[in-house]
Amino acid sequence: MKKKYLIIAMLFSIFVVKAQDDHAENEKKNELKLNVLVPLSGAFEGTYERNLNKKSSVGVSVFTVFNNDKSHDDLNYSVSPYYRRYFGKKFASGFFAEGFGMLSSIDGKKIYDINDNSVFTEGSDVIDFSLGLGLGSKWVTKSGFIFEINAGLGKLLFNADKTDHTQVARFGFHVGYRF
Repeated sequence: MKKKYLIIAMLFSIFVVKAQDDHAENEKKNELKLNVLVPLSGAFEGTYERNLNKKSSVGVSVFTVFNNDKSHDDLNYSVSPYYRRYFGKKFASGFFAEGFGMLSSIDGKKIYDINDNSVFTEGSDVIDFSLGLGLGSKWVTKSGFIFEINAGLGKLLFNADKTDHTQVARFGFHVGYRF
C-alpha cells in the first residue's frame, strides 16, 4: 500500500515541479509567422506558435486558397494544430520534430475524359482529418525575427476513398516575429 502512495507522489511531483531557469522565464513565448512560398501558388498560410519551454511548443497553422486558377493542389483549406520538440541549444529554436493533425477540405475524385482532355470533379469537397509527422529547423535573431523551414507528411484517416489522395503534406519557408 505504501508503494502505491510513493508512486503516486513521485508522479505528482514530476508534473508539479517548475524549473528554476530565470533565462527561460524571460524569453518571449509568442510567435506569428507567414509561409512565403504558398502565395506563389495562389494560397495563404499563417501560423501562431506558443513556446511552452526551452524545448517544446504548440501551435496552429491556417491554410486557404485565394486563387484557384494558380493553385494546382486539390487542398481548399486546412487547420493544423501541432506539437514541436526542439533539439537546439537556444530557447525554442534549432532542429525540431513535430507531430500534427490536420482538418482539411480536399476536392472530390476527378474524372478525366481522354477525348477532349477535360477534367470533372465527382461529388463535393471532402472534409477529413489527418495525422502526420514533420521535421524542420528554426532560426531566431536577437531582435525576434524568425526564419523557419519545415516539411511533413500525414495520412487521411476517414474519407480517403472519396478523393484522389490518401496523404497530405506540410511544407514551407516561414518568416515571422517572436514577441
